[in-house]
Amino acid sequence: MRTRVKICGITRPEDAGEAARLGVDAIGLVFHPDSPRVVDLRRAAEIARSLPPFVTVVGLFVDPPQGRVEAVLAALSLDLLQFHGREPAARCRGFGRPYIKALAAGAGSDIAARAAEYPDAVGILLDTEVDGRSGGTGRTFDWRRVPEGLNRPLILAGGLGPENVAEAIRAVRPYAVDVSSGVESAKGIKDAARMAAFVRGVHSVDAGKDPIYPPR
Repeated sequence: MRTRVKICGITRPEDAGEAARLGVDAIGLVFHPDSPRVVDLRRAAEIARSLPPFVTVVGLFVDPPQGRVEAVLAALSLDLLQFHGREPAARCRGFGRPYIKALAAGAGSDIAARAAEYPDAVGILLDTEVDGRSGGTGRTFDWRRVPEGLNRPLILAGGLGPENVAEAIRAVRPYAVDVSSGVESAKGIKDAARMAAFVRGVHSVDAGKDPIYPPR
């Protein structure tokens, strides 16, 4: 089975278009106001319109007010919601969209127990926790902490980039990988060469070949 790829924190239509050209499966739009990669509704709609068919559009939220999610859904059609805060399962499912739940893979966290609290999540995303923040840290976590038997698609995030994505996939064998800062030239600005190298790294594992980074 091939490893799916999501590039998160897209802020420009041209970056979304390049990601689609490279064959990524999903792009992420951030609606958390404290994020440097947050997009407003006008820009989010512009990005969504720039995508070809069969690229999944994911909206990322962190403990959002009810009205914020409803306003986003009224403005554009999101395929998936992704929740990065302390939202309970009932709240995550309450918007009538399939959702992914992000969990912190901190040293003291029981990932399997936390995942069991979200039985209807279509996927569980594991990210690094730094100073209480889960996500957006640009740091990896100890991949040995990933439990077996989650019985849901596992999405691996946290400090991934072209240099280590192949190693991460070999170690964890996730359903998908999720990258943001690891393919940027500046916050919110994706670098086409790094996106391409990241995708090559993923494909190299799927094809049973060792990646070359930087490309020769």
